[in-house]
Amino acid sequence: MARALILVVDGFGIGAAPDAESFGDVGANTFANLADKFLQTQGRALALPHLGQMGLFEAAKAAGGTSLSVQPQTATSGAYAHAAEISSGKDTPSGHWEMMGVPVLFDWGYFLDKTDSFPQSLLEQISIRTGIEGGLGNCHASGTTIIAQLGEQHMQTGIPILYTSADSVLQVAAHEKTFGLDNLYRYCEQVRELLDDLDLNIGRVIARPFVGDDASNFQRTGNRRDYSILPPSPTVLDAICDNGGTVISVGKIADIYAHQGISRKVKATGLDELIDASLVEFDNAQNNTLVFSNLVNFDQDYGHRRDPIGYGQALEYFDTRLPEIFSRLKDDDYLFLIADHGCDPTWPGSDHTREFVPILAWKPNMKSIDLGQRNTFADLGATVADIFALQPPVYGTSFKSLLTS
Repeated sequence: MARALILVVDGFGIGAAPDAESFGDVGANTFANLADKFLQTQGRALALPHLGQMGLFEAAKAAGGTSLSVQPQTATSGAYAHAAEISSGKDTPSGHWEMMGVPVLFDWGYFLDKTDSFPQSLLEQISIRTGIEGGLGNCHASGTTIIAQLGEQHMQTGIPILYTSADSVLQVAAHEKTFGLDNLYRYCEQVRELLDDLDLNIGRVIARPFVGDDASNFQRTGNRRDYSILPPSPTVLDAICDNGGTVISVGKIADIYAHQGISRKVKATGLDELIDASLVEFDNAQNNTLVFSNLVNFDQDYGHRRDPIGYGQALEYFDTRLPEIFSRLKDDDYLFLIADHGCDPTWPGSDHTREFVPILAWKPNMKSIDLGQRNTFADLGATVADIFALQPPVYGTSFKSLLTS
């Protein structure tokens, strides 16, 4: 019986998707654009030898149709593909659910007004449900920007900061000390329940705690929590658990799937800790176990904050950890790298971008394999189901046989 490790490089797109025009994202290319900026400002090309060996550069060139400002490296070991998304949105739940066989084929609810995002009637009902009058913000905003603008007022008044983005999300920022972390979680749980009662189809309520004394040193903490709705049907994760297997979530994976299809969740903060925790869990994993990890920092710290240099440095750090990851895999084990959407740090605004994502697969003694274009992220879920000898999901086509041929 096999084991598998999936690492989601959150927000790592490799070229505008075929339907990017519908999202205003023609020309977005997270990888190519950040690599160009890195070369221009650092005076050297990105060095990603191990990702290159896995076939990332070939997948990115096929997806983006452009050259890359990276140190050259030919694919030598691993399977590579570029995958398009069939879900209706370019958000975190859509991408993750689709990769486990359940694409989002309905329309999410959104808060589209940029300046008065939440209807007054909703704000009034939030106040009644939570017992806290009012909300600061009520707009589309960057999370770091809005706490700098409103954090001190929040601390003085005790009123939470409410904001949103182009995603189907209602975010709540509050100070861990003055407001209290448990109070923030309780508030978000009540808002989640209210949105569900109103049938607004909002994908996530996100608790965004921060610390600091004033705007000069406010900083978000690692105690973020996502309150998602349930996937509309069982995912491959459910199938693994229902058939005696184990799914271990590292980072925010459990939150994304509303804790359904998860055997055990492991908390970690920061790219290094997330990778460390993933390796510890994989080292201890028994047969028939999937360790599923989200590396949120690529998206949260660099994509949304429009920091291409930081993004490039994080990719280089991740690349240095790959040999350590490879060494953990036994003959029947599988490693998969994928992203859930793009988040081009050079693109206008601070939202996700509709892009192809890479799918990279590796196992010991594997030759280089071009998997071509995959027409849905669900091909990963179908492959995982195949590896664990499960009934295939409705969506997706397994490429397991190509990995073992």
